[in-house]
Amino acid sequence: MSQLRWDPLLKEWVTYASQRQDRTFLPPAEWCPLCPTKEGGYPTEIPRAHYQIVVFENRFPSYTLDAPPPEEPGSELTPTASGRGLCEVVVYSENHNSSLAKMGERRIRELVEVWADRYRDLGAIDVIQYVFIFENKGEAIGVTLHHPHGQIYGYPFIPPRPAKELHSAREYRETHPGSCLHCAILAEEQRNGSRIVVEGEHFAAFVPFFGRYPFEMHIYAKRCVPSIADLEPAECRDLAHVLKQVLVSYDALWNFSLPYMMVMHQAPTDGENYEGVAHFHIEFYPLNRTREKLKYLAGSESGAGAFIVDEMPEEMATQLRAAFERAKGRQPAEDEQTDAHST
Repeated sequence: MSQLRWDPLLKEWVTYASQRQDRTFLPPAEWCPLCPTKEGGYPTEIPRAHYQIVVFENRFPSYTLDAPPPEEPGSELTPTASGRGLCEVVVYSENHNSSLAKMGERRIRELVEVWADRYRDLGAIDVIQYVFIFENKGEAIGVTLHHPHGQIYGYPFIPPRPAKELHSAREYRETHPGSCLHCAILAEEQRNGSRIVVEGEHFAAFVPFFGRYPFEMHIYAKRCVPSIADLEPAECRDLAHVLKQVLVSYDALWNFSLPYMMVMHQAPTDGENYEGVAHFHIEFYPLNRTREKLKYLAGSESGAGAFIVDEMPEEMATQLRAAFERAKGRQPAEDEQTDAHST
């Protein structure tokens, strides 16, 4: 069952997906469903001895294209709807012990192309109004599988946070004709400079002036493009380069593989025109506020929606820049194991 129920207080859909309750939870490496299927061994989700990047439909999806109408009809105040959509898993590597930070820029560039391809394909499905590409990394975030992978949700609605962002961007454009809110934010960060962590030719990564999470970073396209599918080849290469440096900075911060949420915000696929309103960017939300301490989304954050952060963005950016400088000399050229075989 996948069902939507309307929250009239916050004016947003809540999804119920009871089929996810029994999903695989942190199996030992020898039983990992995302590893290659070994001859005579445990059959996994990927029946190949070797692979590079694999995409398949999630076995425990939050949304399905054939979701039936809800049995509970709801009311005028609290309507319901079927959870029609699509959920995919994107496996980054056959190497169970790798991570996106350990992979070479070539593999990350290939992954960018895969993300763009899936955005186009899922966005072409009538019921899908928003293609949300994301990765949950680390047990602190709540992952159920350690194998390096991300997910893609094809939502039957525009989710609340991107929707609010798009509304703000549209309002800004109305009061600043011809201008883009995200371009203005990036220009301000570049002028100030203190929160910039990595800057490439086509992308820049920074700790936002208004970041909510500890060591939160955003990666903005310098050209005002609505989606990842609109990037030129040179921009894809630079995105891979900047993304790699961001990931290395995170892991070098306290010398361990930092848990995070990585999310992509871009144009909805509902058929509307988002030119100059949607601006492709990636946001990272780590939860570690120190090496040993997590930032919990407790009463103020969860109940009031008011985030309280324990350190200033400028200081966090300074620490991340220093972490990258420390890591520069010990980066491998490529993760050879993940690039050794082709699909």
